[in-house]
Amino acid sequence: MSQESFIYSFVARGTMILAEYTKFSGNFPAIAAQCLEKLGSSNEKFSYTCDHHTFNFLVEDGYAYCVVAKESVGKQISFAFLERMKVDFRKRYGGGKADTANAKSLNKEFGPIMKEHMNYLIDHAEEIEKVLKVNAQVTQLKSIMLENIDKVLVRGEHIMEIDVKAKDLHDQAQQYKVRGTQLKRKMWYQNMKIKLVFLGILVLLILVIWLSICRGFDCTN
Repeated sequence: MSQESFIYSFVARGTMILAEYTKFSGNFPAIAAQCLEKLGSSNEKFSYTCDHHTFNFLVEDGYAYCVVAKESVGKQISFAFLERMKVDFRKRYGGGKADTANAKSLNKEFGPIMKEHMNYLIDHAEEIEKVLKVNAQVTQLKSIMLENIDKVLVRGEHIMEIDVKAKDLHDQAQQYKVRGTQLKRKMWYQNMKIKLVFLGILVLLILVIWLSICRGFDCTN
């Protein structure tokens, strides 16, 4: 992103511009000021394109934040700049400090700050775009999840019913586990019985053979 990406920016209370910064000469401040006069008081984001430039506005709690950028700059980046500038402005002039400020009285102090934010967005545009993309994906995922939950509720699968079913499945799994353990023990006992019977038969057979041999030996003598 080039250094000419952001052209002009201001912070206004109502229609009174408290601080502004511009990198280039032109009629951008005049056009932005005309747009400011037409903005409503409700919290909103607004953007329009003129002569290959975008005029982006963020209105919140009686204050308007504006940035003019080249059309090649994505609107998401422009609004990321406005959000960043808004947070900084509130941090510095919150608590009523800006409520009594005169027109352009904060230029000297906050103008350079707006310049810093512009430079930051220009230098980190690629990273910010990645973050915004991830945020958009997360938002989309949340929407899909909420939609799926709504579908479940429409089908009558309420959360309590799902919880009960989950507990039933868990209980059934526990029962299968207990039965499996019992079956293993039963098989082990049966196997041991067979081995003991086989061992007894073997011992008895050996004893019979031994007795036969002993008797044969006695008869010979």
